[in-house]
Amino acid sequence: MAIADYKQLLGDHSKDTKLNLSSLFSNVEQSGLTNDQFYGTALSLVYTLSNDELTQAVEEEAEGKIEENVKTAAKTAASLMAMNNVYYRFLHLSSDKQFSKLPAGLRMNAMANPGVDKADFELFSLAVSALNGCGMCIDSHVQTLLKHDVSAQAIQSSIKLAAVLNAALTARKLS
Repeated sequence: MAIADYKQLLGDHSKDTKLNLSSLFSNVEQSGLTNDQFYGTALSLVYTLSNDELTQAVEEEAEGKIEENVKTAAKTAASLMAMNNVYYRFLHLSSDKQFSKLPAGLRMNAMANPGVDKADFELFSLAVSALNGCGMCIDSHVQTLLKHDVSAQAIQSSIKLAAVLNAALTARKLS
């Protein structure tokens, strides 16, 4: 099942979501993202959303467009952000700042060597952090991406992917 097939599963209430899915997945070259960045970001998001149908659709779209290392890095980003987004969102939201002075003590060595370009992995991580609502992580990833000369358009495209894939999952649940 590809994105076109997934769109057919969405009800009439999802016309905008269907159009947004089509726009994103049929215009990758206009997103400001490379294939690795686009599909790696999309995969990290569907792995986070944890829905078999949507994951299958995005994996099929990515087939033949990326190497296995990108898929593995997307899984790494999804799993590391599942941990980091909870921890750092807590630090950000807690009014008691004593916790931010304590060492995190969380292993995240894969961030140093994710198996793909550092900027690509940061895009994957940013999109998942936006999906998970971790402001502290969002700020950190954006700063790193800007230092790597990633364009505002590419950053925005990664967030649009997060928004539209999240909407697609919601639309499917309501169909």
